[in-house]
Amino acid sequence: MLIKRPFDLTDNDVTDYALYQRRRDFLKTLGGIALIGASGLPLSVAAKSTFSTDEEQTPFDDITTYNNFYEFGTDKSDPAQYASMMKTSPWSVTVDGECAKPGKLNLEDILKPHSKEERIYRLRCVEGWSMVIPWLGFPLADLLKRFEPTSKAKYVSFETLFDSEQMPGQKRNVLDWPYAEGLRLDEAMHPLSFIATGLYGKDLLNQNGAPLRLVVPWKYGFKSIKSIVKISFVEKQPDTSWGRSAPGEYGFYSNVNPEVDHPRWSQRKERRIGEFRKRDTLMFNGYAEQVASLYSGLDLRKNY
Repeated sequence: MLIKRPFDLTDNDVTDYALYQRRRDFLKTLGGIALIGASGLPLSVAAKSTFSTDEEQTPFDDITTYNNFYEFGTDKSDPAQYASMMKTSPWSVTVDGECAKPGKLNLEDILKPHSKEERIYRLRCVEGWSMVIPWLGFPLADLLKRFEPTSKAKYVSFETLFDSEQMPGQKRNVLDWPYAEGLRLDEAMHPLSFIATGLYGKDLLNQNGAPLRLVVPWKYGFKSIKSIVKISFVEKQPDTSWGRSAPGEYGFYSNVNPEVDHPRWSQRKERRIGEFRKRDTLMFNGYAEQVASLYSGLDLRKNY
């Protein structure tokens, strides 16, 4: 049976969002949406960041109930409905590959050395919608440096938890599980690349990628892998889940670029969740000043 994926939607996102809102409100009356995460408790005051945008933030309710997280289903409301099945404690992350200090760390050991800061980032989905999210976390580079990548490490790959009992969407062959993503090492070490452990002053909810997820704000949202259990330093460009599924549509870089359309829809415009009218999509999602130099001399049409 062919499963219609959200990435395959046509430019009918007004209807899609309205349908999602009605379904969300209905589920709330049944108590069917699980707004829970690792603890759901307010975090200590986080440092502000100069990287944050001053744009209006997307409401917490939308951020936590309108999600793509296929491990729990392909509908936008599925993650909030089913994510309570995932256990985020205990949690560990395996780090291996081309590094001097590989190992398996529990979540507490991963988080302990890092001070939390707030990053208010734009998020642009490849489907043509966007949000502004106040994340809490710490720079990805600060985490990666602890493992001392060697000179052979040119890329970093990431994997999501693979457990179909906790993540029922993995029982369907929507993607080749476990979900995998990757970055060039210099992209991963860029100051904008971020490990998020919370949003809106609270721990991450399961549907948003608890207990820790990647946030790379100049790339389409599917690059920001959720619920990470493995990080590998590798010499060659790693395979990614969407790259394996549809290599002609979802490239390794997947930088936000209004000049390069998806084969089935335009990327020139986007609809900010909660708004009716579309707005122009910005090159690198508005972060060109910070990241354009990473791609100097690279053909961004060919390396989409």
